[in-house]
Amino acid sequence: MSKVCIILPTLNEEEAIGRVIDEIPVRDLVEKGYEVKVLVVDGNSQDRTRQIAEAKGAEVIIESRKGKGRAMRTAFGLVDADFVFMLDADYTYPATYIPEMLAILRRDHSVVIGSRLKGEIEKGGMSRLNVVGNYLLTLMASILYRTKMSDLCTGYWGFRREVIPNLDLTADGFDFEADLFSQVVKKGYRLGEIPINYRRRQSLAKLNSIKDGLKIGRALISRRF
Repeated sequence: MSKVCIILPTLNEEEAIGRVIDEIPVRDLVEKGYEVKVLVVDGNSQDRTRQIAEAKGAEVIIESRKGKGRAMRTAFGLVDADFVFMLDADYTYPATYIPEMLAILRRDHSVVIGSRLKGEIEKGGMSRLNVVGNYLLTLMASILYRTKMSDLCTGYWGFRREVIPNLDLTADGFDFEADLFSQVVKKGYRLGEIPINYRRRQSLAKLNSIKDGLKIGRALISRRF
């Protein structure tokens, strides 16, 4: 039986985490013969995020060091599954795309992303500044790494088992996706994508558009050369 693990990095997401876990198509995957695990890696939330996640059946680990990248690197070091998915836990990314992404991984790709910029963004889901910034960073990544992709900063990724141990990841913060992209390209893994719908976040965003955007741009350059 193939194993599927869905990793959800969290920090004070009590308003969303329950809905995110409920939306994961666990029954559908189990009926198709997969063993499914939901792993919440929590950045020491001060609300009820961990309690809600555990009540929903997720395994919860705590990463007291700050940053999404740090949390994901910890999770990647612990995960044991044939297929691994990562998505943000703020209910902006629909978990219902996992079976479609899984089919692509099984067929002919080692890595797959859910592209917001190829899909539909709910009104209020992304500011004009963030849309422009995402397009520019994605263009920058495509030029620097000579690999076409449509949404560098997406928080929705899927991997085959063999990919994760071979990624030399160093990012601690929101430059994690740039780190992922650079490593996937450098290691020669085939990257696929599907268009996804992106919902409006219900709670306050943790990303600083300008500060984190500049950090992502610097990360792309430093990891390229």
